[in-house]
Amino acid sequence: MLMDMLPPEVGIAFAITSFLLIVVPGPSVLFVIGRSLALGRRGGLLTVIGNELGGIPLIAAVALGIGTIVSESIVMFTAIKVAGAAYLMFLGVQAIRHRHDHAHSVEKSHPPVQGLRVLLQGFFIGVTNPKSIVFFVAVLPQFVDYHRDGVAGQILVLGLIFTAVAFICDSVWALTAGTARTWFARSPQRMSHMTMAGGGMMIGLGGVLLFTGNKH
Repeated sequence: MLMDMLPPEVGIAFAITSFLLIVVPGPSVLFVIGRSLALGRRGGLLTVIGNELGGIPLIAAVALGIGTIVSESIVMFTAIKVAGAAYLMFLGVQAIRHRHDHAHSVEKSHPPVQGLRVLLQGFFIGVTNPKSIVFFVAVLPQFVDYHRDGVAGQILVLGLIFTAVAFICDSVWALTAGTARTWFARSPQRMSHMTMAGGGMMIGLGGVLLFTGNKH
């Protein structure tokens, strides 16, 4: 089994490290909050699931050695970063454009959310998140014992631990923001403003990712 490849103490230490990094609000958290404010708790949780699933290909890439190549390539790293940032801003603009649609649905317990679409949107943001690439390439390998058999298996287990911790933490943010949205939904005008705020948050986050973290 894969867990046999990783000593329990290493897994615990990595889980704690992951938690300390994840619990500090960053791009992923702000994205989840923005989507939860715009779409509600269900949309926020679907975003979290998609976002975490988007990290799976990155983990596999690191296990295969591809992640290091991407991290060291200025062109590839920048292309991924720009694609993710542009898509974030696009989602923010769409949220603002359709803010009145959400406002008029306040009478319903759950706003209309296209599950698969939201899931895929979260996946795309997760797989293009440059912060995740840097973490998996720079931090995760430090917990790998290259003198033991099954290096790729160790990386996969560590990646799954990170994904589980991220899912729990991000879900808390999604539920909290979604609950706040439910309170604002009592007024269509406040709901419109809240959806607009969520869209603005995503646009701002896209701008931050676009102009920071450049490779040197």
